[in-house]
Amino acid sequence: MGKIKRKDSLSDFKAITRSSALECLSLHISKLIETAKNKEEVALELKRFEELYHRFLVLQDSKIDWRKIQPPEQGLVHNHESLDDPPLERATEMLNKLVVVKLNGGLGTTMGCTGPKSAIEVREEMTFLDLTVQQVKWLNYTYNCNVPLVLMNSFNTHEETERIIGKYKGALVQILTFNQARYPRIDKETLLPCASDYEEDDSEWYPPGHGDIYFALKYSGLLDSFLKEDKEYIFISNIDNLGATVDLKILNYLANSDCEFLMEVTNKTMADVKGGTLISYEGHSQLLELAQVPKNHVDEFKSIKKFRIFNTNNLWLKLKAIKRVLAKDDFDLDIIVNEKRVKGNQKIIQLETAVGASIKYFNTAKGINVPRSRFLPVKTTSDLLLVKSNLYSLKHGGLLMNPERPFPEVPLIKLGEEHFKNVQHFLQRIPNIPNIIELDHLTVTGDVTFGFDVVLKGTVIIVANHGERIDIPSGAILENKVITGNLRILDH
Repeated sequence: MGKIKRKDSLSDFKAITRSSALECLSLHISKLIETAKNKEEVALELKRFEELYHRFLVLQDSKIDWRKIQPPEQGLVHNHESLDDPPLERATEMLNKLVVVKLNGGLGTTMGCTGPKSAIEVREEMTFLDLTVQQVKWLNYTYNCNVPLVLMNSFNTHEETERIIGKYKGALVQILTFNQARYPRIDKETLLPCASDYEEDDSEWYPPGHGDIYFALKYSGLLDSFLKEDKEYIFISNIDNLGATVDLKILNYLANSDCEFLMEVTNKTMADVKGGTLISYEGHSQLLELAQVPKNHVDEFKSIKKFRIFNTNNLWLKLKAIKRVLAKDDFDLDIIVNEKRVKGNQKIIQLETAVGASIKYFNTAKGINVPRSRFLPVKTTSDLLLVKSNLYSLKHGGLLMNPERPFPEVPLIKLGEEHFKNVQHFLQRIPNIPNIIELDHLTVTGDVTFGFDVVLKGTVIIVANHGERIDIPSGAILENKVITGNLRILDH
């Protein structure tokens, strides 16, 4: 009986603590609103943050029940190859009802760059944004249609993106922008916002993940505007995914079925073990992210045997369905608690949501198992080496696999963070991308540089020990080799 009393007492204590935290938060937010220039708009935005924070406190102790997780139900995921191409006249009709949205809120800081990630040069002196505009421009020209390109920016990328898109005027592409929300970071110790002024110190604020796109579309006025223009479909993807082009087969399936939500998934490899996956949970389709997995089940989640597919974050939805879902009071996306350390080693929390987590709110949601070619993200310089290489050719802003590649899988590339994380250092160390047509696996760590016209085949591992340097000479052909700090070359 005593144990029960102690348990009840602990529950009461937590309830009191959370109640106090919410009260303090309300006061803090009121003060933040007073510091804002546009008080009405900021009040609406911070109200959404307060609701997210409230759910975070209430759900702190609730964990996903691992025993209830099941593979996707039969029929939930369709193969891309089973879908039909539409006739030309039907393609133009559907494209005129399509809106293409690119998630453009990220900075290039993880690759040592400043400004929007979309401004990083990828191939032939063209940036992610250049390639995206080229894709939509080709689409409009080829099919005589009017597909707008819409960029969801963050407060970090908005100003620079607005400056850049000026150069695309007259490019057969209507480019629109809107901003996602701006939420205050939370001090992990006090559970209170770090920010004290809405207009100052951007470092105390963060964009709350791409799940914010639904409310951002609504409050920007674009959702209603598109519906008035008789737009019916929306394709959402990350701007750094060079494989995320408009696919007429998927659009045709969306338009001619009762599906309201399609998520592109693809087969998981060892390079994708952290990607979110589709599951069945308590009778509903759901997206499971790594951050939601109990620590003792992380290895199981990463297994490519149990969870064989992952979310590419290429999503297709019907606009009327989005409007209907947003009108309900129960549209609460799963919270992703992102813990970080910032200036002075301060521990902070960012409450975020994922766009794909909305799958459970739509009628007849499906997954489409697409070829790996539709998932070509560039998160690191290892990815950058891949998309810059002769493994791909550029066509209408999209990347096509070189037909000389003997197998469809892309090589696994791992470049050491200390010497290759920064794009500038990467380009200095690899001024000429090696021929990797026959490469399976490349690992490079330490102080390593590459000459011109290097050919890599099979598995190549190059490790320069601390204080040593390895220079791969121009014209070198490395096939199934291990090169160590003392320059010994061994058969692998």
